[in-house]
Amino acid sequence: MSKEIVATAHAPAAIGTYSQAVRAGNTVYLSGQIGLDPASMTMVEGFEAQTVRVFENLRAVAMAAGGTLADAVKLTIYLTDLANFAQVNEIMARYFDQPYPARAAVGVKELPKGALVEADAILVLD
Repeated sequence: MSKEIVATAHAPAAIGTYSQAVRAGNTVYLSGQIGLDPASMTMVEGFEAQTVRVFENLRAVAMAAGGTLADAVKLTIYLTDLANFAQVNEIMARYFDQPYPARAAVGVKELPKGALVEADAILVLD
């Protein structure tokens, strides 16, 4: 099976040794996204704004891969403060409809660039 690198200018450029996403067959692995604005490559302010930006970035990469967030089968969310878990659920409901993807939420000490939230996803395309 071959792999295809997915990239878009509508999401932040990789800030390390990784790709925005990799497609292998009909499965797409989206790298973690933080609340970076893709145009300025600066972090947006506040937890809600960062979380919205995370999902907007994931949506842009999903679209570049030929899919949408509706194709997500697995999502992992990383939070520097698990007290924000309920707010993540509220914001996530703006981007996902039932049936929801499988999901894990993980509390972490810190994230790149001082981010408060990060998420990655796995898509399966028809």
